[in-house]
Amino acid sequence: MSVKIERIKKTTIDDETIVSLKKMGNIYEICWCEHKNTKSPITKIDKNHYLVNATGEVKESNHINNRYESKAQLSQSFKRLRELINTNATNADNCRWLTLTYRDYITDTVKTYKDFEKFIKRFKYRYGNIEYINVCEPQGNGRWHFHCLIIFPTKAPFIPDSEIREIWGHGFTKTQQLNNNIDNLGAYLSAHISDVSIEEADELNIDYNESDIKEVKVIDGKTLNNPKYFIKGARLNLYPPRFRLYRTSRGIKLPEKEYLTYKEAKEKISLTEPTYSKSILLTDIDGQFNSKIILRRDITCNGYGIYYMP
Repeated sequence: MSVKIERIKKTTIDDETIVSLKKMGNIYEICWCEHKNTKSPITKIDKNHYLVNATGEVKESNHINNRYESKAQLSQSFKRLRELINTNATNADNCRWLTLTYRDYITDTVKTYKDFEKFIKRFKYRYGNIEYINVCEPQGNGRWHFHCLIIFPTKAPFIPDSEIREIWGHGFTKTQQLNNNIDNLGAYLSAHISDVSIEEADELNIDYNESDIKEVKVIDGKTLNNPKYFIKGARLNLYPPRFRLYRTSRGIKLPEKEYLTYKEAKEKISLTEPTYSKSILLTDIDGQFNSKIILRRDITCNGYGIYYMP
């Protein structure tokens, strides 16, 4: 089943409509779907075949050769990653963003995760109990490295990069303090992982559209003399099929979700009028369903970045 996504004219939500309200740390997300497709359009028969329930036709599965070919799957993986970051990293002062690389040419992901497990045990021994969200990132040359969000229970101590490099023991490291002025930390960090400079994209022969290009004037809190240009999500093209993007410690909390009326949701988060909104129409090209989804965002200025998406 393939789905067509298109922007449509702004749609309103009635106050008595039931919506979902998801709390992710300082960020709130409201979501409403006009129609829900509760019946699966296909039934899996075996590894290579599935049944189209509407017609009774048996078809051969089109296995994914590259994660980029499954945009819906990738979108959901990174959405969950953003939600976990926003739910758990509510105070940037308590966090450190680590990059761990190899001096040797390492392409074995099983080895890399074993190396990370040893690193995090040594890190906890030195700095005490922490939580983490760890993302394995592919490079164009086939190597892998890690981006790890470390979350302390209180304000993070000063950690020289030389100490991180010693604890890691496999190559180069970079230790960064995050900026409290970033409203949506999950979106910021996931973009840092998935986007690729236009020069690297050209070097790796990654196809992209003009609409995928974004201009960046500030990197790591520093204003650039000349803006740089990145291709949104281009690094996803380098992941193998069904690769597990991230791993977390056991104490990482999931977002809280509840269902209530749109009016109750707005009152609960003290929402007035949104400053940004968009409406999207999802249509199954095979004609089995169509559904209208409204997405809106609002940022309050009370010291917390509150995003809301009906």
